[in-house]
Amino acid sequence: MAKIPVTVLVTGAAGQIGDAIVPMIARGIMLGPDQPVILHLLDIEQAAESLHGIRMELTDAALPLLKGVVATTDIVEACKDVNIAVMLGGSPRKEITLRKHMLSTNVSIYKAQALALEEHAAADCKVLVVANPANTNALILKQFAPSIPKKNITCLTRLDHNRALGQIAERLKIHVSDIKNVIIWGNHSTTQYPDVNHVTFTTRNGERPIREHVADNHWLKTEFITTMQQRGVAIIKARKASSAFSAATAACDHIRDWVFGTPKGTWVSMGVYSNGSYGIPPGLIYSFPVKCEKGKWSIVQGLKIDEFSRAMMDATAKELIEEESLAKSCLE
Repeated sequence: MAKIPVTVLVTGAAGQIGDAIVPMIARGIMLGPDQPVILHLLDIEQAAESLHGIRMELTDAALPLLKGVVATTDIVEACKDVNIAVMLGGSPRKEITLRKHMLSTNVSIYKAQALALEEHAAADCKVLVVANPANTNALILKQFAPSIPKKNITCLTRLDHNRALGQIAERLKIHVSDIKNVIIWGNHSTTQYPDVNHVTFTTRNGERPIREHVADNHWLKTEFITTMQQRGVAIIKARKASSAFSAATAACDHIRDWVFGTPKGTWVSMGVYSNGSYGIPPGLIYSFPVKCEKGKWSIVQGLKIDEFSRAMMDATAKELIEEESLAKSCLE
């Protein structure tokens, strides 16, 4: 028996990431090769013509899994009965844009989107916030969409997680598929902490800790971390535009693992609602290592945290607390 279509909302659909992710979703990369989808594509009035062009291309692609497309600038129409919401829409980041300026602009955007989801989305809607500052945008959305379960509102740090895998693989000249259990702690910002203390990689003799094979511990504590923290800015400088394909890929990875589960013995990084684990203040949207099973995530518990990691984790939590305070002031 054919599966019931899943309705997926993509906001900011006419943007760069939208242009990359929409065909991925329609081809089954996010939800699997046998899952029909209905796409709801939302953007602002100025992008209406581009949005229409995307819809035309979807029609021309004759995609078997695509059972319907709503391309609209009406937020209410876009949020109607959606099961999964991928929130790309927001004030775009540019090379000179400060996070606090993005935050003040995005507060009103995410309040409006949250209110529409609260009123019109499916009760069990899963939300992924991608637009920066992603953690705090997700926090705003949670505040104004209280009927959506707090565990259903997440933000994207899988891009940072994937970047870390790529950096380690490049350094060791091995394949990313042989590496697992990197952790991104905290904010999707320059304070994020990419933690390699629990990373292993597969050898002919089984799994081994990554630290046994990276002789340069100084690299792990300095250049690796700063490269990760500055990767988004470096891509903007190189492309004159923010990450698109890699962000779209990471968003698909995030949703797919959330829906279908993570492999046994493996975790991924997700920005989720803190329950106080690892001493992180409850209520923040903070990136933790999580395992997923049957459509639900849980924070990996019991990991040893050394003194260096503790300081890095607290620093990024402090930034998130400051962003939360600024967001609240913008709403007053």
